[in-house]
Amino acid sequence: MSNRIQPTAQVDERATVGDGTTVWDLAQIREDARLGTGCIVGRGAYVGPGVRIGDNVKLQNYALVYEPAVLGDGAFVGPAAVLTNDYFPRSVDPQGRLKRGDDWEAVAVVVGEGASLGARSVCVAPVRVGRWALVAAGAVVTRDVPDFALVAGVPARRIGWVGRAGVRLVEREDVPGGWECPETGALYEEKDGELVERA
Repeated sequence: MSNRIQPTAQVDERATVGDGTTVWDLAQIREDARLGTGCIVGRGAYVGPGVRIGDNVKLQNYALVYEPAVLGDGAFVGPAAVLTNDYFPRSVDPQGRLKRGDDWEAVAVVVGEGASLGARSVCVAPVRVGRWALVAAGAVVTRDVPDFALVAGVPARRIGWVGRAGVRLVEREDVPGGWECPETGALYEEKDGELVERA
């Protein structure tokens, strides 16, 4: 197996692109970035230096993933979504001098396994999006998102729970704290503001 990189994509020779990964037109993969197997990097997407991306990750068109972001296996980053890396962004320092790479410390957005970031959502680093969570289109994430949480708004707030299928869970009236996926029938349990899968 090999990867597929379109001629107009820019992939630095120091980047690692896994088997079965496709990098589409005008995408840019910077130095020391590592992409796993079976990924799709859409048109015009950007992956910063040293970013770590797991297997089977999809970056849709014009997604911007700034270093030092880490994306778990099966993560989804929607069209034009942005993962930032500077909590206090400025072009210049207090004396008016142009800031360079050594003048600030990049902070990460970490996206858990199977989590999805909707179109034009923004994750303001440092922040963690939990496993299988779903960030609605246009949401602005400013604090950590629990596993399986459905968040929306500006700033993003939890408005429900989702399962591995991405479908909003339904509360089980017969089981206190119990939730069920209407698509798969999988059961979940809520305790102290966290959701866990039932064995």
